[in-house]
Amino acid sequence: MSLTFQLDPAVDRELRDGVLALWADVSNAGGAVGFVPPVTPEEIRPALLKHLTGMAEGTTRLLVGRDEEGRIAATAFLAQNDHRLMAHWLWLYTVMVHPRHQGKGYGLDLMAAVEEAVRTGEGLEHIEAIRLGVRGGTGVDAFYARAGYKEVGRVPAAIRVAPGDDRDDITMLLRLT
Repeated sequence: MSLTFQLDPAVDRELRDGVLALWADVSNAGGAVGFVPPVTPEEIRPALLKHLTGMAEGTTRLLVGRDEEGRIAATAFLAQNDHRLMAHWLWLYTVMVHPRHQGKGYGLDLMAAVEEAVRTGEGLEHIEAIRLGVRGGTGVDAFYARAGYKEVGRVPAAIRVAPGDDRDDITMLLRLT
């Protein structure tokens, strides 16, 4: 079994609620996706609305993965760079796979689908690299390295998870050319 991926799905209530539920479940399982547990979907909603606003403005794209039951099981948001000197690469945000699917290889499937979407997606022909930020101390930098991403920068203690728990902000890059 595997996930079915779609770039730029229609935004409706089912999608919004599914992404919110996924984001909360990933966060509450300890995933480094912008929140610290415990967190509710309502606390996450403003962050999702920022992504949805970017989608409506045409600056952000969503890749969603659905499991065999049609549930939203994975996401990645692709944010185009609006700086004219940096328009040849994009940011990857909120990369998530539902905790119930951990260990099935779906994370690497998601990263391969992201790369394929950027290489073949309409309006993305000019993109030469994908850049993402990683919270240090989680081990996900090793996961992204397995997906072909290279560490290109690190800011020590830039992320404060809790008082006395500062983590490095790691920048990783996948070159497409």
